[in-house]
Amino acid sequence: MTDHRAELTGHYRAMRQELLDAIDGLSDEQLLDPSLDGWSVRDHLVHLAMWDEIRASEVARISAGYESAWRMTEEDDATFNAIGHRSRSVMPVAQARWELDTSHQRLIEAIEGATPRALDASLYGEAGLRSRHGAEHASWIRRWRAEHGW
Repeated sequence: MTDHRAELTGHYRAMRQELLDAIDGLSDEQLLDPSLDGWSVRDHLVHLAMWDEIRASEVARISAGYESAWRMTEEDDATFNAIGHRSRSVMPVAQARWELDTSHQRLIEAIEGATPRALDASLYGEAGLRSRHGAEHASWIRRWRAEHGW
């Protein structure tokens, strides 16, 4: 098995920069505007932070020799995301940014410290080892900004 951790951490760093570029210059008021498909940008940030936390824990879990704890159906995923949205929707913008930064760093550290076993993408459930999740949200935010002229 090829050790691709440097490429993987580079992927996540580049994707995070894409997200940060998409939100650059937005005011707190704009970050809290719920017109982005019913969520605010802040909601998207804490959603991504939640999934980074899960992904980091999966890397650690699989590194320890255990199985994924996040095998879900589409219905489970939708329900979990709704619960996460409700429980995190009260976070102030400053905390959302902290959550995003902290969870990203945990993910990078988990990948850098991963065992070869944990670099096997086939062992992961819903929080896959390699994800385009952040880039997807960044594209929605860019579209939303263009619609608003921001």
